[in-house]
Amino acid sequence: MKPKLKSPTPPTQRFGSHVTTAGGLHNAFTEGLRVGCDCIQIFVKNQRQWVAKPITDEQIKLYKEAERAAALTPIVAHASYLINLASPDAGNREKSIAALSDELTRCEALGLHGLVVHPGAHLGEGDDAGIRRVCESLDEVHRRTAGFNCPVLLESTAGQGTTLGHKIEHLAAMIDVSRESDRLAICLDTCHLFVAGYDIRDAGAFASLADSIEQSIGLDRVKCIHMNDSKGELGSHLDRHEHIGSGKIGLAGLSNVLKEPRLAHASRILETEKGNDEYGNDYDVANLGRLRQLIA
Repeated sequence: MKPKLKSPTPPTQRFGSHVTTAGGLHNAFTEGLRVGCDCIQIFVKNQRQWVAKPITDEQIKLYKEAERAAALTPIVAHASYLINLASPDAGNREKSIAALSDELTRCEALGLHGLVVHPGAHLGEGDDAGIRRVCESLDEVHRRTAGFNCPVLLESTAGQGTTLGHKIEHLAAMIDVSRESDRLAICLDTCHLFVAGYDIRDAGAFASLADSIEQSIGLDRVKCIHMNDSKGELGSHLDRHEHIGSGKIGLAGLSNVLKEPRLAHASRILETEKGNDEYGNDYDVANLGRLRQLIA
């Protein structure tokens, strides 16, 4: 059955969640409307497998019919966690390039507004070598998907191990060096920023971070913000998300992000635990409600 409801909040601030596509990509809209989303994030294939069957015309048709009925926008996808564009291993890097190209092809066919990807890990070669490989990999992905409109959104990361992207300078360098930088944007993650060492609980510190992004990348390139509280402490590099207001960032810290007027255009997406609390309340419904209250 097609969803009939419309998005519940005005278009000036868009709130949503990463929702399931169980039973078909089009079912993401039913779930998004159920929990009260304005926008959504999805997987366009199994995120823990390298290869999937090609997307069919029927899948695209059902998806676009559901999209028109639901009126949720923007819609982004998150790429496979297997992808490592910085890998020094040629075979793994080629699989990563092929996988990202395939996912971008699926996103383009569906008309999505962005594909979020973790840049990858240099595995001991150092930041500079890793960033160079990310740029080379992105250039090849762009060559294989020439003419596409869907941008790749490089995500800020927690900085565990040798992963890249935990410094804004990493993301800026990737965009600056890539040949088709106009096809790149970024996705910030509040949990990742915090555990990477950016104390977004402090309004002045967050304003300085926004200034840095403005100067080195451009805040217009921030297309999506993953709104997650953090189980980990500041600078811990622990990538474990917590429900809104229940973690180490807290409501005041998350409010600093939401109330930055220069980022009002970016969709806010939950990536918190699914399910119900001990009282039967849906986690996504509760978390979206808390975020909306922060800007009320």
